[in-house]
Amino acid sequence: MHGAVEKYTMMQDPDVQVKKWMSLVRELTYDIEDVIDKFIHQLSNEGHRHQGGFKEFFRKTARRLKTMGSRRGIANQINALKIRLEQVKELKSSYKLDDITFEHSAVDPRLSALFVDEAHLVGIDGPRDDLANWMLEDKNGSTKDRKVLSIVGFGGLGKTTLAREVYRKIKGHFHCQAFVSVSQKPNVKKIMKNLICQLPCKKDFKEGIDTWDETMCIAKLKKLLQDKRYLIVIDDIWSIPTWDTIKNAFPENDLCSRIIATTRIVDVARSCCLDGNGRMYEMEALSDLHSKRLFFKRIFGSVDGCPDVLKQVSNKILKKCGGLPLAIISISSLLATKPVIKDEWERVRRSIGSALDKNRSLDGMNNILSLSYNDLSPNLKTCLLYLCIYPEDYVIERDILVRRWIAEDFISEEHGQSKQEVAENHFYELINKSMVQLVEIGYDGKARSCQVHDMMLELIISKSVEDNFISLAGHGQTDLAKCDGLIRRLSVQHIGQELASILANEDLSHMYDL
Repeated sequence: MHGAVEKYTMMQDPDVQVKKWMSLVRELTYDIEDVIDKFIHQLSNEGHRHQGGFKEFFRKTARRLKTMGSRRGIANQINALKIRLEQVKELKSSYKLDDITFEHSAVDPRLSALFVDEAHLVGIDGPRDDLANWMLEDKNGSTKDRKVLSIVGFGGLGKTTLAREVYRKIKGHFHCQAFVSVSQKPNVKKIMKNLICQLPCKKDFKEGIDTWDETMCIAKLKKLLQDKRYLIVIDDIWSIPTWDTIKNAFPENDLCSRIIATTRIVDVARSCCLDGNGRMYEMEALSDLHSKRLFFKRIFGSVDGCPDVLKQVSNKILKKCGGLPLAIISISSLLATKPVIKDEWERVRRSIGSALDKNRSLDGMNNILSLSYNDLSPNLKTCLLYLCIYPEDYVIERDILVRRWIAEDFISEEHGQSKQEVAENHFYELINKSMVQLVEIGYDGKARSCQVHDMMLELIISKSVEDNFISLAGHGQTDLAKCDGLIRRLSVQHIGQELASILANEDLSHMYDL
């Protein structure tokens, strides 16, 4: 029977095989962690020091005799884990995972923002005109220096779209223009070549461009721009070192040149504005009016096209989207393919979380939100996933959250900093990276509480369920039967008779009750 299952699995899609193998590795890792915890706990109980002498000798001997059974049990568990580890290694070999190459030809999710029809934009006129005027103003000749505008905000708020609209509005005032996007792992040489290819220059200037190294590319671009009034957009910068390298290619030439940078990280945005004249613009969510206009325009062609019977459920869906243009566009695109029936819209409202994973029309939103998540360090990912224990719109207090992270042993001392200091730095970093939203600032100027955007929360939940990190119960997350492996942590956010019955039949022996 085992051979038949194995043969069937071998015929499966490589992605399915990888997920199956990773699931086995994950459960094995959790079980190893459990055994280590038991072993350390036993050692700590046996490690208490007492005075020497015959009494202490007999006391130690008696204690070891009493714990011999548990020691033997741990040894047996370790042997069982070794056998499982060998099985996982054999499975990896039988699947030939080392030979599998995964080529993803996914379209950059930001590209759609570059080519949106101007007629479909809402709520952007005011910020666009304000920033365009600032970019062009020339008071007493003081702005002949290069200016940098940095646009910062949560993924999906429309930073690229706003930058593109400002660029489109003012580009006629410059000798040359270029628009380039930066990846999480930027290839500076490739970025420089991209910019050079967009700028006007003599044919022989680019001779041998394929052989240029990074330093040569920067020097060439700087020379090309030296006597020109240029407008450059650097979209989606992820780190200060990346900006520090790229900016060397843009000369200070007293010709009123302009640079627009977009980023999700506040510290990066500030860094872009440090030299000379700069301005940091923080993106805001769409107002209720603009949210409705965008939502209904994409579904019905106008705000007035929505039937009265759907207005209440529409308001609930829009609240879920929280003014995030990307979320509104994704959900409205999904609804545009559904029958105009209240029950159908209610079903979509209830299933927005699961649709994030399952419906291809939401892939763009999922990809963009995942960009920020994938950029986090492993420790930060763990801390972020833990936030799904809190319900929607819950105000999360910094001090309480930090203590819970430490109690869960997510935090280790680093570079002479205590666990408390490291945990607080993690909290501030999540805010700085726009993964969570700042709610309250204390008298000391430090963040005291935060919230998780609803759409980011759905992504966190999907990642947490995928990794069997936290299982949720209540508010639609009751299908614990789909949990792949033992329930490790359980967050009960709402309980009724049906859920109580489900929990009564679950194996909760490995669970942390949240």
